[in-house]
Amino acid sequence: MTRSRPARLAFTLIELLVVIAIIAILIGLLLPAVQKVREAAARIKCANNLKQLALACHNYHDVRGSLPPAVQMKTTGTPRVIDATRHDQPFGPNWIVLILPYIEQGPLYDTASSAIGSYMTDGNTNWMVVRTAQFPTVLCPSDSGAQIAWNPAQPNSNMRPVLPPSPGNTNWARGNYACNAGGIHQGDSLAWTSTANGATPTYHYNPGDYADVPKGISGGGVMCINWGSGIHRIEDGSSNTVLLAEVRTGAELSAGDPRGTWALGFPGASVIAGPSWDARTPNSREDNADDCWGCVNAPTLGMGAWPTCPYQQAEARSRHTGGVNVALGDASVRFVRDSISNRNWFSMIMRNDGLISDDQ
Repeated sequence: MTRSRPARLAFTLIELLVVIAIIAILIGLLLPAVQKVREAAARIKCANNLKQLALACHNYHDVRGSLPPAVQMKTTGTPRVIDATRHDQPFGPNWIVLILPYIEQGPLYDTASSAIGSYMTDGNTNWMVVRTAQFPTVLCPSDSGAQIAWNPAQPNSNMRPVLPPSPGNTNWARGNYACNAGGIHQGDSLAWTSTANGATPTYHYNPGDYADVPKGISGGGVMCINWGSGIHRIEDGSSNTVLLAEVRTGAELSAGDPRGTWALGFPGASVIAGPSWDARTPNSREDNADDCWGCVNAPTLGMGAWPTCPYQQAEARSRHTGGVNVALGDASVRFVRDSISNRNWFSMIMRNDGLISDDQ
C-alpha cells in the first residue's frame, strides 16, 4: 500500500524571496542598458536638429549671400548699442528668428515678418511676438526644464536686455542651440562685444590662459552682432569650424536664468562666445564660467556663471554624457568630447586662427 503526497498549493517564503531577488538583479542589469539606448536615441535626435538648423542657415546664405547674424542691434549714429553689454535700446531678431521660414516655421515667421524685416530701419520690437512659440526643432530631448519660459526680472537694468513693456517682457520659450560668435578676451574688449560687424579680435593674453594657444592668434566668429560670414570667408575651412553648438537651459536653476532661450540673441541664450580663460572647453565646470546677466552660478552642475556680469561669453553645454553635439560650417554634425584640449577647441571655434584641430 502506498500513500499519496498532498498537492503543493504555494511557494515557500524562501522561494518567493529568491525569485524577487533574481527579478531585482535583472532589472538592475536592464535599466542602465535602457538608459543608454534612450540617451543614444536622444543624442541622434539632437544631432538631427542641429543638422536641420545648419542646413537652414545654408539656405539663408543661398538667398542672402551670407549666414544670418547672431543678433541684430540697431544703432543711431554712435555705436554704443553695439557694445551689447549695456543696452541703450531694445535688441532685434536673432539668427533662429531669421531662419524660421527654412525650418518649416513659415507661419510663425509670417506673424511678425514686417517687424522682423524692418527692425534695422525702424527698431520695431513687434518681432518679439514669436518669442513664446515652442517647437521641437530647437529643443534637445536630453535637456530638462526646457518647457519653463524665461521670465527676466523687472525693472530693467542697463546691464540686461532692454525689454519694451509690450510685447516682449515675459514668457520667452526655451531652446538648446546656439550659433558660434567666436571671440576671445582682448584686453579690455570682451569676447562678445569684440566681434560686432565681423570684427576679428586678437588673442594677447599670457600663454597660461589658453593652453598651447600662441599670442597674436586671430579669433573671429562665424555669426556675430549684425554680421554673418560667407561660407567662403571661413578662412580655416567650413569643415574645420563650428557653426552651431548646444547650450543648456537655465530653467532648472531659475526662471530668470536666460541660458537656453531660442529667440534671445545673446551669449548663453542662443549664442556661444569664447572660449575664455575661465571657460576653456565644452561643459566647463569652472566657477563663474559664463558671463550672462541674471544667470545662476552652479559650477558643480556644469552651469558656472557670473550673475552680475553683462553678456560677454558663454560656453557650449549639453546633458549628453561626455560632450556636446556641434554642427560644422559644412553642415556636418559631430560629437565633441569634454576631454578635448583647450587648443583644439579654440581652433574649432575661431574661423581664422590658422590652427587646425588634431581632434577632428
